[in-house]
Amino acid sequence: MEDYKFLFKVVLVGNAGVGKTCLVRRFTQGLFPPGQGATIGVDFMIKTVEVDGEKVKLQIWDTAGQERFRSITQSYYRSAHALILVYDISCQPTFDCLPDWLREIEEYASSKVLRILVGNKIDREDREIPVHVGEDFASRHNMYFLETSAKEADNVEKLFMKIAEDLMQQARSKDLLRYDKDTANITGKTSVITDSNCCSRLT
Repeated sequence: MEDYKFLFKVVLVGNAGVGKTCLVRRFTQGLFPPGQGATIGVDFMIKTVEVDGEKVKLQIWDTAGQERFRSITQSYYRSAHALILVYDISCQPTFDCLPDWLREIEEYASSKVLRILVGNKIDREDREIPVHVGEDFASRHNMYFLETSAKEADNVEKLFMKIAEDLMQQARSKDLLRYDKDTANITGKTSVITDSNCCSRLT
């Protein structure tokens, strides 16, 4: 039996090409996958971290951003303890779609879910969304805000550790979302398939 005290389900959402898979792989595997293909459906990875001397298992679900997979990914919102909404700081349309993603979150996720807004790809020089614009959006929607670079590993560890710490605090105060054990079971049936026509700008 694995030695961990808490298991939290974290789900990443956002447009295709914003770097969700790269963020997950940077955190869980310590690598940046060049030419990462687009996620088809949903994939998950696991990492156990230590918070205040106790082991916390993060079950991190990486969802496809394409419209055609939306009905699949929406079902994963319901049992999420935390939702990370990601946009690309160098691509205005990915930011413009945030209100649509928020509507989905509000419709399908619990009202208690921890919500984090992430502006990814800060290693790029062609920034289109200023930091204060992201901060303002997050503030208006009661979300924690952070900018990251999966390529350079900037703030990636900080992002997931912040989530683990906040969820553990909720669990200790008995304010954490409760789900039956089946939602935490991993069947291994969900897998990632890569699309060779992926966006090369993924960072």
